[in-house]
Amino acid sequence: MAARLWSRLFGRGGPVPLDPSRADLVVVAASFDDTEACSVALARATELVPDADAVLRHHLRIPPGQVAAVCAIAAQDGYAPAPQVGGPGTDALETVILQRVQVLDALHCAQEQSRMAGLAQRHEGTADGWDALQPRPATEESGPAAGPRQ
Repeated sequence: MAARLWSRLFGRGGPVPLDPSRADLVVVAASFDDTEACSVALARATELVPDADAVLRHHLRIPPGQVAAVCAIAAQDGYAPAPQVGGPGTDALETVILQRVQVLDALHCAQEQSRMAGLAQRHEGTADGWDALQPRPATEESGPAAGPRQ
């Protein structure tokens, strides 16, 4: 724990931070049911690598006139809008996906889920749910061999 903190503070000796734009990221956990506890969703996530960085994404629907304000407020906590894949939202609401890199655990996930739901509601929108992405695990066929080459 201390080594990880030291690495993040001084940027030496630790792993490279996870890049949210990596092409090999896959969804490893998700919940789009606001009655489901984050701990249940994470317990179900068999491909999640605990204690490793993940891209936590919150899927919101916000009135178009409120999107800039929502993104600005979320940016204060390290969130950035994710590139949009689909078309415009429904019911005159725009789909906004806010993301940030963090280690995912049930407590922090629940806190962020609650924070995003409140942010969306204060701006006449709604939070649909969240998902988390991590790099696809390397396989023998697609990844490097286990051990040095001779």
